[in-house]
Amino acid sequence: MSFGGFESREGPMAPMSEINTTPLVDVMLVLLVIFIITAPLLTHAIRLDLPSAQAPVSPDKPETVTLSIDAEGRVFWNDEPLPDSAALQSRLAQAVVRKPPAELHLRADQQTRYQRIAEVMSAAQQAGIERIGFVTDPRPVTPAPPAR
Repeated sequence: MSFGGFESREGPMAPMSEINTTPLVDVMLVLLVIFIITAPLLTHAIRLDLPSAQAPVSPDKPETVTLSIDAEGRVFWNDEPLPDSAALQSRLAQAVVRKPPAELHLRADQQTRYQRIAEVMSAAQQAGIERIGFVTDPRPVTPAPPAR
């Protein structure tokens, strides 16, 4: 890099104010050559004659059960309210005996107590439900206003 100018040697040396673009052009040309050489290698395909085989019929897709818990802790089975935990246990037992067993999608309100969610998850585990998914809102979270 150059730090001096073309002035006489007697006065103070001022830095050059022009940008030296030669190294930038050199790097860009090297990258261009690398991309020109590697681009055909990335699109090269190998011709293969693959054997054919018959695959077995895929198993039935399991039923999806949506279990919702509102802010007060009430439980809903596919948007139908359940009166108590005994009704929840019987529905979970029925879902397990189906072939293939049902998948459980658990949705809970933000204000729901974690204890209630844990109780529902425990009931599902005791009933034998093996696949539980948690449903969330995909929208971005907006920060809460600061408390005063």
